[in-house]
Amino acid sequence: MDIRRSLSQHSGPRKSPYELARRLAEHVTPQTRPEDPVRELEERVAGLLGKPQALFFPSGTMAQQVALRVHAERTGRHAFAGHPQTHLHVWENQGYNALHGLRFHPLGDRNELFGLDDLQAVHEPLAAVVFELPQRDIGGVLPAFEDLAAQARWAREHGAAAHCDGARLWEAQTGYDATFAEIGALFDTVYVSLYKGLEGVRGAVLAGDADTIGQASVWRRRMGGAIADAWSLAAIALIGMDANLPRMAEFTRHAQAIAEAINADGFARTTPDVPATPLFHVHLPMSRHDAQKAALNLTEETGIRLFLYARSNPDPRRCSFEVSVGVSGLEFTPHEVVELIRGLPSRV
Repeated sequence: MDIRRSLSQHSGPRKSPYELARRLAEHVTPQTRPEDPVRELEERVAGLLGKPQALFFPSGTMAQQVALRVHAERTGRHAFAGHPQTHLHVWENQGYNALHGLRFHPLGDRNELFGLDDLQAVHEPLAAVVFELPQRDIGGVLPAFEDLAAQARWAREHGAAAHCDGARLWEAQTGYDATFAEIGALFDTVYVSLYKGLEGVRGAVLAGDADTIGQASVWRRRMGGAIADAWSLAAIALIGMDANLPRMAEFTRHAQAIAEAINADGFARTTPDVPATPLFHVHLPMSRHDAQKAALNLTEETGIRLFLYARSNPDPRRCSFEVSVGVSGLEFTPHEVVELIRGLPSRV
């Protein structure tokens, strides 16, 4: 299937092997040594987040499991808490339990941000509290910075580490009047992804204090993540840090313009009404099956991938999908997105 344009960061021409190789060739020089890109990436991420050290991982799944394992061993506790729809629980086959024997304690309602009162209702010693910024599966919403600080402080006061699932932290920062370092200071460990907003190939970085990162490096090797030739993954991420990171606020503004147009039209609606980041959800008056079929037909007929997949709804006559505006998303005007969404029922 020839995808010429996409509103999904996980597909489209900019993710093609040819395009990635072209961008990589512009960055790598004859003087580049295999260890250079990884070292530079770790140093830059640590510096941005205000952490003493950072460590490259081939996947975010591995990075977060390692972070939780280290926090569990340090505290002697085997439970962690987070949002009911945290990525660790929903998308990773409960690897935290299968590989590390950890237990998950869900906080609050699955369709809302958890709050300090939800943490205070926990009566089990926790190794860590996981904060996903933004909370992807409920529309990319963000807690207020003051609330986030209070919750992270609660974790530390109760002997738990505060861990940031920052898969989209690059985008989330646009929703706060704070620097990356000020956000990072709230947490003991921070994980960031390299292939979403930065449009890399794959990989992640975990940042924290020297002792934590030292222990994490041991677990990375045990889990097979200490790969020798990670330079290409790091190099393409560095390109994204140079090219995309300065444009995150622009991506957010465009996402807000698209959401405003969708809500003004009235056929669909967005969550949140005004996105705080480039990520938001669009809710359709269609079944998930029909929306998925319509989107596939749209791609086959026009080469446009409007979304990756449709999400179910308690009302089977409705569904939703995710929009994540990046460089490719800027190619779509708000009016065009509205017309594409309005045209979905005719493509079933």
